[in-house]
Amino acid sequence: MTADHLPAFGQAPAAPPAGRRLLARALTRPSLAALLALLVVVVFFGIRAPKLVGSSGLAPVLDLAATLGIGGVAVALLLIAGQFDLSVGAVGIGSALVAALLIRGAGWSTWAALAASLGCALVVGLVNGALVLSTGMPSFLATLATFLVLEGTTVAGAHLMAGSETIGGLQSAPGWRSAAAVFDSTLHVDEGIFHVSVLWWLAVTAAATWGLWRTRFGNAVLASGGARRAARELGVPVRRTTVTLFCLTATAGWLIGTIGLLRTGGLQVSPGLGQEVDFVVVAVIGGCLLGGGYGSPVGAAVGALLYAFAREGIILAGWDSRWFQALLGVLLLVALLANGVVRSRLKAVPRS
Repeated sequence: MTADHLPAFGQAPAAPPAGRRLLARALTRPSLAALLALLVVVVFFGIRAPKLVGSSGLAPVLDLAATLGIGGVAVALLLIAGQFDLSVGAVGIGSALVAALLIRGAGWSTWAALAASLGCALVVGLVNGALVLSTGMPSFLATLATFLVLEGTTVAGAHLMAGSETIGGLQSAPGWRSAAAVFDSTLHVDEGIFHVSVLWWLAVTAAATWGLWRTRFGNAVLASGGARRAARELGVPVRRTTVTLFCLTATAGWLIGTIGLLRTGGLQVSPGLGQEVDFVVVAVIGGCLLGGGYGSPVGAAVGALLYAFAREGIILAGWDSRWFQALLGVLLLVALLANGVVRSRLKAVPRS
C-alpha cells in the first residue's frame, strides 16, 4: 500500500461552495479594491457628467493618469520590495532643470542635454540606495532628505543660473523637434487631444509587470519585501536589487520631467511636496502593501486611473474641487482596510 492510497478515516471535509472559493481567490488580489472602486467612480460620474466618458473628457483623464502612472508603477515596485521613495517628483523637476540649463546656457543639443539629465537622475537613485543600505535608516526618511535637498538646490539653482524660477524659449535647440516627437506627440480624436505619454505609461506598466513576474529580478524584488533576511541568507542579491529599484524610480522621475519639459517648451520650478505623495497614494490604492512583499504594477496603474477619473469627474460634475481631497482620503482608507484583509489571505496564497 502506497502513501497515495492510504485508507481514509471519517468523512472527507466538504469542499467550500463555489462562490466562497471565488471570493477567497479574489481576496488574494491586492488590486481588486481599486478595480471595483474605479468601476463605481466611472459609472457614478459618467451619469453625473456624461462628458467624462467622451473623447474630450477621457483625454485629460488619461493624460493625468499617465503622469501619475509612470511614477506610481515605479514606486509600486519599490513598495513591493519594502522600500519608499519620496523624491521621484523632485528628481523630475531637477533633471528637467539640468536639461534646460544645458540647452539654453551651454548651447547643448536637446538629446545630449536629456542624456546628461538622465545621468544626473541615476546618480540620485544610486545615492538613495546607498543611503538606505549603508546607514540602515528607513527609506522614507532617506528619500525625504533627498527630496528636501533636491527641492532647495533646484529652486536656488534656477535663480542662480537663470535669474528666475521660469526657463523658456528652448524650442529652437537642435534636436528639439525629434525629441518632441518621441515625448510629446499628440493624437486628435474629435474634441480630445491624446498625448503620447499614455503610450509611455502603458509601456512602463507592461515592462514592470513582465519584469516582476517573469524574471529573476522580479523574484528578488518579491523576496526582498517578503522576507529580507531569509532572502539574503539564501543568496538573493538584496542590496543590488534595492539599488536598482531606486535607480528605476529615478528614471521614472526623469521621464516625467522630460515629458513635461518637451510639452511646455520650458520649465517652471515650484517648491512643495505634491506628486511625491500622490505616487505613493496611487500605488497603495492599487493594492501595494506597505509592509512589502505583495502588490502589482497593474494595480498601481489602476490606482492612477482611479485618481484621474475621480478628480476630473468632480470638476466636470461642477463640484467644489476641494471635495477631491476628501474623496482621495476615503479611497486611501478603504484601500488600507482592504489591504489588511488581503494581507491575511495572502499568507496562504502568496500571489498578486
